[in-house]
Amino acid sequence: MQQFDISKFPMLTLDAAPGGVMAFDAGGMAFLVGELERRDPTLNEPLTAVTWQRDMPVKTGGGFVDSVASFNVSYGSTGGPEDGLMGQDTNELPVIQADIGKDTVPVFIWGHILKVPMIDQEKLQKVGRSLEQIYDKGLRLAHDKKLDENVYYGFPEHGSYGLVNDPNITTVTAAPHTSGGTDTQWSKKDADEILADINRGLVGTIKASEYDNRGMADSVLIPWDQFSDISMRKVGVTGDKSILTYLLENNIAKKQGIELTILPAKQCAGAGTGGADRMIFYRNDEEMVRMNITVPLKRLFTQPSAAHIAYLTPFVTQFSALEWIYTTHAMYIDGI
Repeated sequence: MQQFDISKFPMLTLDAAPGGVMAFDAGGMAFLVGELERRDPTLNEPLTAVTWQRDMPVKTGGGFVDSVASFNVSYGSTGGPEDGLMGQDTNELPVIQADIGKDTVPVFIWGHILKVPMIDQEKLQKVGRSLEQIYDKGLRLAHDKKLDENVYYGFPEHGSYGLVNDPNITTVTAAPHTSGGTDTQWSKKDADEILADINRGLVGTIKASEYDNRGMADSVLIPWDQFSDISMRKVGVTGDKSILTYLLENNIAKKQGIELTILPAKQCAGAGTGGADRMIFYRNDEEMVRMNITVPLKRLFTQPSAAHIAYLTPFVTQFSALEWIYTTHAMYIDGI
């Protein structure tokens, strides 16, 4: 039988414990714990979510620019009879005119440097991890969060606003529930009263858009609490459907052939006047509103730095404030 010489393994030296029982010293225990430890190779990242891709159309390309511009036109006529009808006594006709204007929105350049210390990179490679990949994921998360901020809030200090706080969007207060009082919250309303709030926003947008179907909102954003409420509360004698299903099946947009979406957005909570919860109506269509990403996030170059003993890689992107081609398709209802 082969003999085991413990003297060849100094970390596993045995000491005589009281009662003659042999025990590992501190170094030996640390070694055993490390060897017996079950290590999960997954690197647990922060829990977070961004929804700008869901709620905002995006146009890409164009390179680095000073601003983003779009052109609009309005029509009118001058001279001649107002109705343009010719009579026996006159052939003077009005002349059609077009007024062409240009709207511009600002652009923002966002950048970060990915700095990878060479020594730390070498250390992590021995355990099968890449420090560059870890930093790259963090940089892209920071980029997504900045685009999220741009879409929903904008940067008011730079003159831009987002989906939830644009002062140019018509804002009204929800109607109080019909049982009396002044409460406007959905928690106090039944399915038909909530549907009336939905239809009020839809009719308001198509009226403001000269009854053009393209101007009726097709997207509604509400706070998570209200979304949870209408998803759980049942309607009907048999209680076979939720209020949410009832709203999606019976709203005025559906009668016009428009599929309405009602989605939760954390940014709606407290976004209204006086901190009230806000419901947002708008047309999720790049011909109505959009964000321009003129330069998608790109790596410029990588260079070693002797001063930092690290690799430095700058990343940059350029994106615009929200470009409202039309504002008539949007509306806020506060106090839900």
